[in-house]
Amino acid sequence: MPLVRIDMNKNSSPGLRKAVSEAVYNAMISVAKVPHDDKFQIITQHDADELVFPANGYLGINYTPDIIFIQVYWVAGRSTEVKKAFYREIADDIAKAGARKEDVFINLIDCAREDWSFGQGEMQYAPKE
Repeated sequence: MPLVRIDMNKNSSPGLRKAVSEAVYNAMISVAKVPHDDKFQIITQHDADELVFPANGYLGINYTPDIIFIQVYWVAGRSTEVKKAFYREIADDIAKAGARKEDVFINLIDCAREDWSFGQGEMQYAPKE
């Protein structure tokens, strides 16, 4: 049930956008064990001045205007080891498409199961009473 937001430079190629989308989805299935077909993503392209990052870098990482912000909302409960593997697999796959690993910024947001409605105004994963 993850919801993924991907924000990237509007000058990125359609091929890179597709590669980022697929890298995140594939890591969700292979590493985070999300069910197949659970693919909800919002990809937004921005002018370079709308992607703000530290010009001098952060934690020894230097960024370029080709930075890719990936934010994943998912159900809480995954281990630190799973999260580390998730980050690594996404960055490795995106790098294969030509992006710099340094420009892959990922943020995870853990949510409760009842924080989701998949439509019809219902809480499909409501707690059992």
